[in-house]
Amino acid sequence: MNQSASAQQPSTLKKLFWRSTYATCAVLAASVGIATSLWLPLPSPSIAGENGEEILKEGGLLRPLARPVNVLVMGIDEVPDVEPGSEESFSGRSDTMLLLHLDPGSEQVSVLSIPRDTQVEVPGYGRTKVNHANWMGGPALAREVVTHNFNEVEVDRYLRVNTGAFRAIVDAIGGVRVFVPKDMYYVDNTQGLEIDLREGWQTLDGDEAEQFARFRNDSYGDIGRVQRQQTLLKALRKRFTNPTIVARLPQLLNIAQDYTDTNLSGDELMALIRFGLQLEPAEMQMVMLPGRASEYGEFNSSYWIMDEFKRDDILSSYFNVEPQSRWAQDDRSWDNVSSSQSPYDVAIAVQNASTYADQAYHMADHLRELGFSSVYVVNDWPDIVEETSIIVQQGDLDAAKLVERRLSLGQIDSASTGHLESELTIRVGSDWESPSW
Repeated sequence: MNQSASAQQPSTLKKLFWRSTYATCAVLAASVGIATSLWLPLPSPSIAGENGEEILKEGGLLRPLARPVNVLVMGIDEVPDVEPGSEESFSGRSDTMLLLHLDPGSEQVSVLSIPRDTQVEVPGYGRTKVNHANWMGGPALAREVVTHNFNEVEVDRYLRVNTGAFRAIVDAIGGVRVFVPKDMYYVDNTQGLEIDLREGWQTLDGDEAEQFARFRNDSYGDIGRVQRQQTLLKALRKRFTNPTIVARLPQLLNIAQDYTDTNLSGDELMALIRFGLQLEPAEMQMVMLPGRASEYGEFNSSYWIMDEFKRDDILSSYFNVEPQSRWAQDDRSWDNVSSSQSPYDVAIAVQNASTYADQAYHMADHLRELGFSSVYVVNDWPDIVEETSIIVQQGDLDAAKLVERRLSLGQIDSASTGHLESELTIRVGSDWESPSW
């Protein structure tokens, strides 16, 4: 099927925690690098929040969120020859960086994946990669960098997880089932890294899951890693709905206590769990920071160059943060520089994942007949799917909903796991039949 391309109040604390398996995953586990955050300890005096930043309503131990909350989540590279759980073990570069927005008003969670090679301005240091911030100045500087480069978005709390815990967590839950879209082979002796995975559905153990997440030996590099991290997140969420995982909670808790650092208080953690209990899968929206890879010779190092206008759209739509005064400083008007466009003009990649040949081309023709002007076909997905999905690659949910209405089918998947250059990717399943048939 591989044709050429043409271009988603219990009575006791214990009961609450056990019931929150899926919810905690949905709220806190935003990538493979921070999977251990699923099993943070119950309230403890040793975890202290920051004074003057109340995020909970008045009440008892199970107080709800009082307002929208932003949490910066970082998966930290392993630091050799240090004690697990020590301050030094969290001093490395951030392999994963995500900004979570939990909004009790809309009852939604938004997750912005920030690629580790994103070029940012680090106050006091100049322009460099965002993953250097924690290494240079710990969580305080990392929070400042995100605020400074993302329209002064407020970062209420942080959560750091040592990525070395990921292998142990995946092994403890008996592996995670994912679809590997292509053969992955790469050896880097300097990092002691050997990746050898085969295309197809597989249940990956901890080591293999880490290989899947770290592979970057293709044209997409770090951006492909972000996409695979989101794929693993979905698989982890599904895995944690299995009742047999409950019996392994003590082991998982022990792992998490050695690999997690946060300024969330115990009460705040419980509030996140309670909030997560309300979530359905569609209420968790994942998006990757839009941009482009730097060109060869453009800089002294390779970077992900963010698209500032699309960044502004995402921060406005998902985080309720509007652009700052740079419009006036640049002597440009909003009308001249706004990235807003007709939803009929979004770039839509169409990918066949059905049992029928050439369905991507039929779908592309149908979309053009419906008035969508920028539609192109990409290589077939190497697996058969039953239900058509509309992947919100760059965060434009309004355009995705329009496509869903016009097609009268399709499941909106709010994740950046589609074709990289697209704004939406339609993965055509076996449930769609061409109107010309």
